[in-house]
Amino acid sequence: MISISRSPGLNTCDLLLLESFAIASQAPGIAGYRILAHGCNAGIDGILYPSSASFDAAKFAALGRNLYHHPVNLMTRFRVSFIYSVLLAGAFSFAQRAPIQQQLTFTPYHGNGIYKIGDTVGWTVTPGPTTPTYAYKWVIRRNNAVVLKEGKLDLSSGQDKIEITGDQPEMIYVAIEPYANLDTGSDSTASPSTLASATSTGQISSTPAAASTAATQSGSANASPGSAALAWKGGNTGRDNGLYAVGAAVAPLQIPLSTPRPADFYSFWDGKLATQARLPINAVLTPVHTDVQGVEMNMFVLDALGSRAHGYVAKPAGDGKFPALVQLQYAGVYALNAHADAEAAAKGWLVLNVDSHDKLPSDPSGNIPQVYNAVGNTDREKSYFLNMYLRDSRVLDYLATRPDWDGKTVVLTGGSMGGQQSIMLAGLRPDKVTAVAVCVPAGADTNGDLHGRKAGYPYWPSDNPDAMKAALYFDTVDFASRIKAPVFAGFGLIDTVSPPAGVWTMLNQIPGAKEPLPVIDSEHDNYTYMKMEPCHSRMAEILDLILKGGKYTPKEFQP
Repeated sequence: MISISRSPGLNTCDLLLLESFAIASQAPGIAGYRILAHGCNAGIDGILYPSSASFDAAKFAALGRNLYHHPVNLMTRFRVSFIYSVLLAGAFSFAQRAPIQQQLTFTPYHGNGIYKIGDTVGWTVTPGPTTPTYAYKWVIRRNNAVVLKEGKLDLSSGQDKIEITGDQPEMIYVAIEPYANLDTGSDSTASPSTLASATSTGQISSTPAAASTAATQSGSANASPGSAALAWKGGNTGRDNGLYAVGAAVAPLQIPLSTPRPADFYSFWDGKLATQARLPINAVLTPVHTDVQGVEMNMFVLDALGSRAHGYVAKPAGDGKFPALVQLQYAGVYALNAHADAEAAAKGWLVLNVDSHDKLPSDPSGNIPQVYNAVGNTDREKSYFLNMYLRDSRVLDYLATRPDWDGKTVVLTGGSMGGQQSIMLAGLRPDKVTAVAVCVPAGADTNGDLHGRKAGYPYWPSDNPDAMKAALYFDTVDFASRIKAPVFAGFGLIDTVSPPAGVWTMLNQIPGAKEPLPVIDSEHDNYTYMKMEPCHSRMAEILDLILKGGKYTPKEFQP
């Protein structure tokens, strides 16, 4: 994995530009690489993932040559050349750098991570491919919040166990972190027996780096670069800070609401929609050039209540009526990927890619606050998410006016905050949506911190009663009970950004058909993207089925 840190000349929008031209040029080897964007204001602008452990430098070099010679204007060519040179340097660095060390291996008692009440939830722990050089401690938490049990690993016999009885519907989260370096003399590695004897006899070199990694494991990213907590190496959570995590679900279909829905929840939102409906849409379309053949693309601007909705709309060229794919965006502020929209349109979709913010989709910043999720978070009338949600709804109003829509198919899709918006919109406009397909949906169980559940994004402050009250009006759990469309949702059992307890709670409120896809070993996909491949693959299957005129019927969940 190549992490590309922020520089004055390189941002996520550049990565999206590079991805667009790479695909358009059909460069050799492009299928082997996937560029992920995490927002122009993120600490890490993008990550380049080779499709396998081996890195083909020749193919990557060919990619750069094809990008440079792609028929674009001179300024864009210079820009692409600069971006490629930065990525190439990182790529060769990656080719010489080993993947994140795995000093520990965990084998769950149940391979799917799902247990019944009364079952023993557990893992067998053995040394990983890399010989352990740290002493490890572990803590088991219910819903990643309530400490249930603690201990230290003892691998003297070649393995150890971490286990507990699941006594209620819950998520089990186990954090395993190093607390000391092993003192093994001149040798930098240690056998399992050395690990055990060093622990028992006190031959462990405690260092300032033994500070807890609690800040990073919680997903809050409060640990600053260079802090003691980041001195450890390895781990399975994608952070390379020594932290391992494992997760399990106990009777997840029975996980209940943590907080009642506000009594006036529906009247509040019905009132907002009624007020917005009285406003003219005033759609303005601006043609956008695309190199994808057979596609018409425009940038749209729509009047909504309190703001304007923006995005790209793309369709197959010529007359016809097409199924609609509405793409909602993950957290961050960035320019949208117009090329990807054109690619989807070339397959036969009427694509509406909705910017989460009141800005042009081509604008990488738009003067949007970096911490927009905290704006107005103590008042439902001032929350940043109020206008975001209303803009999403306005796009459905606009879609209904288009003569090229097939009049029946509306699929909502997105990841993280895009999944949050998709679930919300399916509940806010249940009669307009025919299917939902999301990965790692955020925004669920916003009051969880008050009820023994670790809450995630958008991180409403649990120590502020007004914020907790306002949060409930934007919580996906409270929209879910009105959803009529079939829902697919993939999520990780060790996700700290979209905690699985919240996702299960949300899914359990949906009265109709839904297809949960828990991924036992995945954190949020900006940390462990490749581990979420089961979700990405299943989503692609669902979209392909619907595009071909098929009916999506969720697979029954088998605990």
